[in-house]
Amino acid sequence: MQPKINTFFKRQATGPDSNSEAAEAKRPKSCGDGKVLNKKRNYGQFHLELGQPDFLLHMCAACGMMYARGNDEDEKVHRAYHKGCLEGVPFKGWREETVVMRSEGGDRIILASGENSCIRNSKVQEVIKVVEKELGFGEGQLLHKLCKVYLFVSGGRIAGCLVAEPIKAAHKVIPSSASENRSNLPDNKTESAQANHTLEFGKISFKREVLRRHNHPDRSKEECQGPGAIVCEEEAVPALCGFRAIWVVPSRRRKGIASQLVDAARKSFCEGGMLGISQCAFTPPTSEGKELASTYCKTSAFLVYRDGDV
Repeated sequence: MQPKINTFFKRQATGPDSNSEAAEAKRPKSCGDGKVLNKKRNYGQFHLELGQPDFLLHMCAACGMMYARGNDEDEKVHRAYHKGCLEGVPFKGWREETVVMRSEGGDRIILASGENSCIRNSKVQEVIKVVEKELGFGEGQLLHKLCKVYLFVSGGRIAGCLVAEPIKAAHKVIPSSASENRSNLPDNKTESAQANHTLEFGKISFKREVLRRHNHPDRSKEECQGPGAIVCEEEAVPALCGFRAIWVVPSRRRKGIASQLVDAARKSFCEGGMLGISQCAFTPPTSEGKELASTYCKTSAFLVYRDGDV
């Protein structure tokens, strides 16, 4: 007896791409449980917390900003802030600028006043935030209504800033004994040559060098309090202009920008004419600020003012 074979045919829907391989490729593939396999996936970034201190935020050693690594927005903000700290804040200029000084190379120092006052202008506030963070001021503590802000503009960036304020008095710094007596100290080479002694044992010789210690019983209070301390006279002297903060971007320091800012402030702070050095004072400076003040004033006995002198 012959086996019976039944043949079945299934009619397919007619269409322009029903029999083409391209149509088959466009159809999403699925596995047995009905999940689509070739669906576009979203690959997210995952992190493992293993006790590292900068798991959530990382602090940049150069600019001091804390940001989340791997986050595109944070990375972008950090790059802009980092470049602003090291090279200067981008600046396209204002319609009406009060130019105090201008150099041959195209650099200029402008005074923030009028429509571009230091209180209202957003660009000035952006610079002040950088200055506050680098010089250790609290947020919003550097500026007040009587302040004048001088900006050093070079190459489309603000590379320096000076904040000046009116004061009534100041105090003269008492120079340290180390700086006063530095020229009186004997030459080390001459002294060591005189104090050299040679001890010979057969063919072996030993050379002993004796260095004399210089004891100064009348050391100033500054040395006792530390190398960064500033000691001033109690008696106040009259002063008109106080330099509240001076800042220059790291890439442009030691190029005379700070001195140019001080010159501009002395020239335009009062309407009566250029102020003398003896009429200007600095806030208690850092070690770099102390070096700047001593170099600019050509003396270590420059003037310093405090909050009570304003």
